[in-house]
Amino acid sequence: MTQAPLVTLGITSFNAADTIVRAIDSALAQDWPNTEIVIVDDGSSDETVAVITERIAGVDGARLIVHAHNTGAGGARNTILEAARGAFIAFFDDDDVSAPARVTAQIAALEACEAATGSALVACYAGGERLYANGHRVDAPAIGSEGETPHGHGVADYLLIYGKREGWFFGAGVPSCALLARASTFTAAGGFDIRMRRDEDVDFAISLALAGGYFTGTRERLYVRHMTGGADKSPELMRDSKLVLAEKYKDYLSSIHRYEYARRWPVLRYWHFKRRYGRFALEFLGLFVRHPIAATRHLLSTGPRRLAHERRIKPRD
Repeated sequence: MTQAPLVTLGITSFNAADTIVRAIDSALAQDWPNTEIVIVDDGSSDETVAVITERIAGVDGARLIVHAHNTGAGGARNTILEAARGAFIAFFDDDDVSAPARVTAQIAALEACEAATGSALVACYAGGERLYANGHRVDAPAIGSEGETPHGHGVADYLLIYGKREGWFFGAGVPSCALLARASTFTAAGGFDIRMRRDEDVDFAISLALAGGYFTGTRERLYVRHMTGGADKSPELMRDSKLVLAEKYKDYLSSIHRYEYARRWPVLRYWHFKRRYGRFALEFLGLFVRHPIAATRHLLSTGPRRLAHERRIKPRD
């Protein structure tokens, strides 16, 4: 009987002493019959390394790599890519929990997409759920789990300027905590950009999309993502990471006449998060003058949902 391909389960960790064990346990519980676990601690200053070391002691196929200094999520994921021996690589976050069937379901979905499209560049995302500190839960369906399979420049357009194509389902986007792909696909897309302290998963997906990649996902909800705050989620960093993306893909954006749009929308969002609504209105007016239809559709599509979401995740008194 042919042995199942090896799958590398990659876990990045940073100051996760209180949560890393549940992430490791969910990786160990996967029902795929041939796995290895590679954990990269990205310069933690708490007891994370000691907790990991104790948990994986005596566990065959589990390895810990410790960064002397924090490199960011992209750097930690690249270390996993370099160390991985698997034909497939799946990423797990240090505070999330994946269902035992996650890897099996994702490989089935990925192989079905390969067979249907003939493409060797496929990224598969698990459907899941986001859990906030106040107990609020948000459904997070996977990109490509319904309708036509998103692919190519259309995915880049969505991620850079919210350009949606009819019949394509983008779900909860492209979070790396839900990602599985062949090792060769990560190589083809160039891995993760270590300059990105945030949105490195979006950048990876844009690179793959511009290389002609396909994006599929599971219909099943197979992970719970614990949503936390932190310096890496500040309005300033969110704005700046989007501006880095706009500069990185300036040539492509200019070719579709959307470079200024990609630069100005993150600034508009920043003023919303800072509650500077006068500046928000001025920024929107500038966008509207240049792109009246796109800006209006974008605001009406995302604005009401954003406001409702912010109300629901507010800490309870």
